[in-house]
Amino acid sequence: MMKGIYEHVRKEHLQNYAELAVRIGVNVQKDQLVVVHSDLENVTFARLIQTAAYEAGASTVVMDWTDEQSTQAFYTYAADESIDRFPDWQHARFKEWDEVGASYIHIISENFDVFKNVSPERISRFQKAFRAKLEDHYARIRSHQVRWCLLAVPSFSWAKKVFPQVSREEAVQSLWQSIISGTRADGTDPIRDWEEHDRAFESRKTFLNDHQFDALHFTNSQGTDFVVGLPKDHVFLGGRVKDKKGIPFFPNIPTEELFTAPHKGKVNGKLIVTKPLVYGGKIIHGVSLHFQDGRITAYDAASGKETLQHLIETDEGSCYLGEIALVSNHSPLSRADVLFYNTLFDENTACHIGIGNASPSNLRHGSSLSGQALMEAGLNTSLLLVNVVFGTEDMNVTGMKEGGMEFLLMKDGDFHF
Repeated sequence: MMKGIYEHVRKEHLQNYAELAVRIGVNVQKDQLVVVHSDLENVTFARLIQTAAYEAGASTVVMDWTDEQSTQAFYTYAADESIDRFPDWQHARFKEWDEVGASYIHIISENFDVFKNVSPERISRFQKAFRAKLEDHYARIRSHQVRWCLLAVPSFSWAKKVFPQVSREEAVQSLWQSIISGTRADGTDPIRDWEEHDRAFESRKTFLNDHQFDALHFTNSQGTDFVVGLPKDHVFLGGRVKDKKGIPFFPNIPTEELFTAPHKGKVNGKLIVTKPLVYGGKIIHGVSLHFQDGRITAYDAASGKETLQHLIETDEGSCYLGEIALVSNHSPLSRADVLFYNTLFDENTACHIGIGNASPSNLRHGSSLSGQALMEAGLNTSLLLVNVVFGTEDMNVTGMKEGGMEFLLMKDGDFHF
């Protein structure tokens, strides 16, 4: 009889992973409401997180279950009016959770088969309706008014995609090993390891924020030659952030990125995407993007171009950038030398952009500025933010200032400061 997904990971490592989600990820406080979003396939891990959250002092842990097979049926058979309308009751519960100060833990896993016959156009329409109705919730997320954490677990289909040459059981075991190692859940004291990881983040963030570079120039041998202008008073974030009460948390586990918001109108050049982009359950390969004055003016893909088109044409802001991230190619995930086919993991192996919305937190005092003031400062607005990996082993990144001063920030894919 074939073993289940959770029989291929050591119990102590899975427990460590759950503890990291609760104590490092959202940093649960006493008497706090915690919402755990999980597919039914991951009930084992979700319940470990639930227990860890109660042990950390949570008042209530709401288990918000989903089911990919049901979602696939919805996308395929639901009436058009249902695809284009997100229910009021769904909006109401997020509003109530946000107002009482809930924290959110999202467990994700890739399933490449479930949506393969679903129309990308219907997925895009529902995603647009979903994000439009929950715009206030996502504004709270982007400005760190609420604490949240995203983390992933394997599925058999995902594991076979990453490790196609071995059996399903061997593949899922290998993917578990990569995830547990990459999230630093395999050490003798994972909490301490994350605290040390964060100290390195803080040092580099201080350097970048003190220098206030006007632009970043990215080049490599694959054809990327790409200049990203930065707004005045931009802020690089990475590692932990703080919510409106000053409580620290890590939105992503794993996380290796130092990121800020580009100036909407000051992105120019050519970018060659180096890892497949997963969007709406679809995989897009071989992407190239051309920018002029911030806008994606041309694009191509070896496969999945229709899905890429729907992404870029979601709204007026989805053809501009909301994020630029520096990531070493020498992180634990990068050293695994694995193509994960998952944005959360692949974006932490190399430099990436974010197509779409910019976070106000990437601007000094940005969370207190009006929408108009953020636009005038150069920040993009969109219903979505989709990260796209373009870093390589030979990526060089130069920080540029007015007057011609340049500083080498990354050499051959690794930090140089």
